[in-house]
Amino acid sequence: MIDITRQVEQVVHSHGIQSGVCIVFVPHTTAGITIQENADPDVKRDMLMEINKMVPFEDGYRHAEGNSAAHIKTALFGSSESILIDQGDLLLGRWQGIYFCEFDGPRQRTVHIKLIKDKEGE
Repeated sequence: MIDITRQVEQVVHSHGIQSGVCIVFVPHTTAGITIQENADPDVKRDMLMEINKMVPFEDGYRHAEGNSAAHIKTALFGSSESILIDQGDLLLGRWQGIYFCEFDGPRQRTVHIKLIKDKEGE
């Protein structure tokens, strides 16, 4: 789990959008995006520990590529998050951060960010 909050914030700030929506999307079937606490690193450790217990790397899966666990974890986490933009900032809770989740790597990955500006004055 890699905290990408600052990078996403930089994209939002560079476009000067004051109100709208930021969509963060990962076009991969074995990587995901989640919003989670980013104040205490033990939360990330605990999450990874438990998700690995729930979906172990080896468990008699039949997928020939050998990465079924990564596909299952991605399905549980999801491939995108939508975050509101208010007064030019991401509307995240005090302890929330945006995490890129790599379940089958390291690999070369892409994260897409789509900004949708509110129609102001209409």
